[in-house]
Amino acid sequence: MGKFQVISHPLIQHKLSILRREETSTKHFRELVDEIAMLMGYEVSRDLPLEDVEIQTPITKTVQKQLSGKKLAIVPILRAGIGMVDGLLSLVPAAKVGHIGMYRDEETLEPVEYLVKLPEDIDQRQIFVVDPMLATGGSAVLAIDSLKKRGAANIKFVCLVAAPEGVKKLQEAHPDIDIYTAALDDKLNEHGYIVPGLGDAGDRLFGTK
Repeated sequence: MGKFQVISHPLIQHKLSILRREETSTKHFRELVDEIAMLMGYEVSRDLPLEDVEIQTPITKTVQKQLSGKKLAIVPILRAGIGMVDGLLSLVPAAKVGHIGMYRDEETLEPVEYLVKLPEDIDQRQIFVVDPMLATGGSAVLAIDSLKKRGAANIKFVCLVAAPEGVKKLQEAHPDIDIYTAALDDKLNEHGYIVPGLGDAGDRLFGTK
C-alpha cells in the first residue's frame, strides 16, 4: 500500500486557514496555493534518489551528493491543478509538465477526460499528479488510470484538501500510489463538495463562477 501523509507543517496549516476563508481574494488565493504547493514540495520530494559527484571547493576536491537525474514530471489535473504547478517548479525547475483535462458530466456526475498531453518519456519519470481537491476521487482515479495506460509507474498524488471518501476511493483503485495532502477534512456533502473545504478551487483560482 502506498503511503498516505498529511503534511502538517505550521506554515502550511496557517496558509491553508487563510485559503479556506470566504473573503480571501482571487489574487491572494492564487498566491497561497502557489506557496503551499512549494512548501509541500519539500516533503513530497524527500525520497528523490541521490548520487555521489566529485566537485572542487575553493579549498579541496570532495565527493558530495546531487540528485541522480531521475526525471520528474508534474501533471496537473485541469483546470484547478494548474495553480499548484509553479510552486513545485520553483523547487525542481527542470521538471517537465504534462496536462490531463477533465470535466464533470452534468448527468452522471462522473469525470470525463478531454485532454491528455504528456512528455514523451512519461514511463521513465517520477510523476507528481497535482489537484487542490481530492473530493470524490473520481478525477484522480481517472487521471492515474490514464498515466498507467501510457506506462507510468512511479506516481505520487498531491492535493491541498482531501475528503475521507476520496482517499478511500483512490487507495482502492490504485493501492501503489503515495497520497500527500495538507489537510484531511470531515466528509463530502450531498453536492460532492468537501466539508469544511474551501469551495470550488478552480473558480477561486481563476475568478470564475
